[in-house]
Amino acid sequence: MIILQISPEFGTGTGVGGVAEALEDRWLALGHDVRRFGPEEAGCGPLSSLGPGLRGRIRLASRVVWFSSVGTIRARRVIRDLPPGAVTVCHNDALAGDVYINHGLLATAMRARGRFFWRMVRNPLHLFTSVRDAYRYRAGVHRVVVNLSEADRQSLIHQYGLSPQEVVVIPNGVHLDRYSPTSPAERAEARRALGIPEGVRVAVFVGHEYDRKGLQFLLGALPGLPDHHAVVVGGTAEQVRRGRKGLAPHLASRVHWLGRLPDPRQALSASDVLVLPSAYEANPLVVLEALAAGLQVVATPVGSVPELLANDEVSKIVERTSEGVCGGLAALAAADVAPEEVRRRARSIAETMSWDIVAAKYLELFDQMDSKDDLSR
Repeated sequence: MIILQISPEFGTGTGVGGVAEALEDRWLALGHDVRRFGPEEAGCGPLSSLGPGLRGRIRLASRVVWFSSVGTIRARRVIRDLPPGAVTVCHNDALAGDVYINHGLLATAMRARGRFFWRMVRNPLHLFTSVRDAYRYRAGVHRVVVNLSEADRQSLIHQYGLSPQEVVVIPNGVHLDRYSPTSPAERAEARRALGIPEGVRVAVFVGHEYDRKGLQFLLGALPGLPDHHAVVVGGTAEQVRRGRKGLAPHLASRVHWLGRLPDPRQALSASDVLVLPSAYEANPLVVLEALAAGLQVVATPVGSVPELLANDEVSKIVERTSEGVCGGLAALAAADVAPEEVRRRARSIAETMSWDIVAAKYLELFDQMDSKDDLSR
């Protein structure tokens, strides 16, 4: 089968790019002819590297607009020349492809964060994206829309009037070979490398958008958890500087700021629990990665979290407040279960979401689409 993926990003380090690359790897391993339509093919290759600060935001906005307009035209030309039976999968921006993978709904995310109108009008890119996607869904650009959670599927049905047959749920997967539980010796070494003492509980936060993902609620929970340290992965140098400056002096030694990392595995290895008190997520990859690494999880009920986690010894679903995070962390710390059992149970959840399983679900969807075509002829 020929599968063309349309995406403004390919590669680890970004959610969309990581998903596109993971699916590509699995489909190639199964012998399929997998092709790319990315920034180079769209004619905006120089905008692939965004960079920090205002310049990076301008480049991102330019790429989104270009990929959505010129990229759409070019992608449709490529699709037109594909042989019969080929399947096209679009990940973001372009208005083309048989299958669209909805990596998140902008309007839903803005409403979840509050001050919806202000957040929309102050950023022209938000308005552009909102109008573009309203057209995407209402005009039936794609044959099928894949959502990463049931919550997003229901949002599409109610907001844009899509029929239940047009929208399905296939969550993201996790690299089980890349993320795995560490031994006590490996954990001790990871802690030494990060300057974390033994004998404390370590909560890790991973994310570049501190506000949306709720870092403030983890930091606000620390005064009530004197035996906990926090590891913060992600954010620009300026975000880290502001975070350090805003931290109470008596907490400074318990918060370890790592900034952007090409690989978060060392931070996960040093930690006991992932904290993600986010306002909105479609299907947070970091939760799956933490579970695969054997960590406990404290998260808010966003996206696929309620479908994946339960309130037990491995995970807690909490309110998006410092009190909620504090209570969840305290409950997991007090859980009467051996660390080895926690790691085993966390890992078992992740094993149901491997990329092999997820890639196979997409192939089943493609087969179903072909079957419908045959019946309609």
